[in-house]
Parts: sequence; C-alpha cells; structure tokens
Amino acid sequence: MPAYICGVGLHAPANIVTNHDLEARVETSDEWIVTRTGIRQRHIAQGEVTSDLGTQAARAALADAGLDAADVTHVICATCTPDSYCPNTATQIARKLDLAAPMALDLNAACSGFLYALQMARALTTLEPGATVLVVAAEVLSSRVNWTDRTTCVLFGDGAGAAVVRAQPAARAIEIVDAMLESDGSHGGLLTILGGGSARPYAPGEPVGDDFFVQMNGREVFKVAVRSMTDVCRRMLERHAMTVDDLDMFVAHQANLRIIEAVGKKLDLPAHKVFANVQRYGNTSAASVGIALAEGCADGTFAPGGRVLLTTFGAGFTWGAVLLQF
Repeated sequence: MPAYICGVGLHAPANIVTNHDLEARVETSDEWIVTRTGIRQRHIAQGEVTSDLGTQAARAALADAGLDAADVTHVICATCTPDSYCPNTATQIARKLDLAAPMALDLNAACSGFLYALQMARALTTLEPGATVLVVAAEVLSSRVNWTDRTTCVLFGDGAGAAVVRAQPAARAIEIVDAMLESDGSHGGLLTILGGGSARPYAPGEPVGDDFFVQMNGREVFKVAVRSMTDVCRRMLERHAMTVDDLDMFVAHQANLRIIEAVGKKLDLPAHKVFANVQRYGNTSAASVGIALAEGCADGTFAPGGRVLLTTFGAGFTWGAVLLQF
C-alpha cells in the first residue's frame, strides 16, 4: 500500500549560538569546529521544551498539507530528549494542538528517529487507510550536552521537523516509495546518554554525573556511520534497479559535514546532489532529516518529479534509508 507525505514543516529556536559564541564558553575555535564538522552555528532552546518545538513544526506541516489539527488520528514523536519519561512527549504535542483522543506515542531511534517514524506511519496507514498520521521529530539536545566537553558540545543543536502522512495522495504529495531500517546493538557503547535510565539510576539527592550527558567515541562512530549509510543506500538503489544517476538529491543525517561528504563520495554522487544544512543547524538528532526535508521543499531544492534518497545513522546503533518520489 502506498503512503504519502502531504505536508512538511520545521521549527528551530530563535536563539542562535555561533562558533564564536562557544569560544567564550569552552576551549575551542571557529576554525577548529568548521574544519572538523562544517558547523558554523546551531539553534539552542531557551525556556522551550521538546514538545514546544514539535508543536510548532507540526502546525507548519498541517498548514502545508492544508489540514486542520482535528484531522489528525495518530501522533508519533521521534525523540531521544523527551519532555519527561512520563507522560510521553507525543501526548503533550497532541494536547498543545488540542487534538481529540489520538493514538500518541514516542519513538526513540536517536538520529534515525524520523525515518523510523515514517515507516511506522506507513504501517498505520496500511492498517487504517483513513488515518492522518502526524510524524514529529523533535529534540532539545542542549539539555543533554556537557558544555565543558569541547568534543561534543560544538556538535549539537535543537529543533524539530514534522510530516503529515496519509494513504491518499494530494496535490504536491511525496510518495514514500520504500524504506530499509536496521540496527546493531553491539556498538551501543560508542554513543550514549546513560545517566538516569534503569541501568544507571540516580538516588534522590545524588549529583548528576557525566553519564547524564552525551558521550561519544567520535572516531569510531564516524567509521561505522559512513559504512552503514553507504551500504544501506547501495542496497536500496539495487532493490529498485537504480543508480545514483537516477537520483535528483541525496539527504544524509546532518551530523557532520565530513560524514555527509564521505558517504556522498563513496556512492559516487556529484556534490550538487548532496544536500547539506548542518552548517546552520548542527546535529539535531531525530529532527535532522525532517528539518532538511521541510527546508528543501520550501526553497525548491526538491522539485516535483524528483527522486530523493534519505539516510540516517544514530545511537544504538540505528540506521536506514528511505526513497521518496516527488
């Protein structure tokens, strides 16, 4: 059964933190950050929680689809930085949108969350052809960043991307042609936020430790990320008897410009087909590809009739690819 993205939207906090701002906060430099990551700035929430960002992106996606909040039957929120463990963030987005009793759940696949949520939305529209599924990927990663760790604090930003998925095509609808989603828990220790979970509980009054924040072996993550995204993209193209010449644009998880460029090079993609906005947003985890999709639709980067391949890689490890037909 086909499924279609009928509207997309994004939201980023108004507060922008540049590399030069970080120079005053931690031992780093604009040159060091840009050379290693390509990132020049990131949006950082001030007084906003994940559901606030997600709600704004959801409103933009519904407006783009020409739908009202009352049309939504399901809410899926992809996040690894929820407002709270309980209640889940999806219910808070639904509350802020004044939705009437939708199914609402959070999904945590870290940076692969948007693609995992799209696949879940496809499944829901197959089971319930009349469904209108609101997919929201939102993160306030600044709440889990150790701002004294210069190797990680320069990487992350806050933001949200959203999509409305239905079984029926509409004007300018984007067909979700196929999805391949995978994981490998054996590498889980390379990228973690452990503190506060059931494996690392805190007692009342106990100080928060470093494990409450993002911890990463960047060199090893880089290797596995490039290998995994390259492999799944090749297999997706092979499954559809396609080559990179058949693609109009390629969108990888916006974690690091060096990773994006390395995957593009291994796939033999020309530079003009490789989308990048990590320079302005940093790594927004689950929101990354959703933000890229909404931004590319708004500025005409993704044109009607085009084929776009999305790919992600996140903690867990999780990764995958989704093929879109505009």
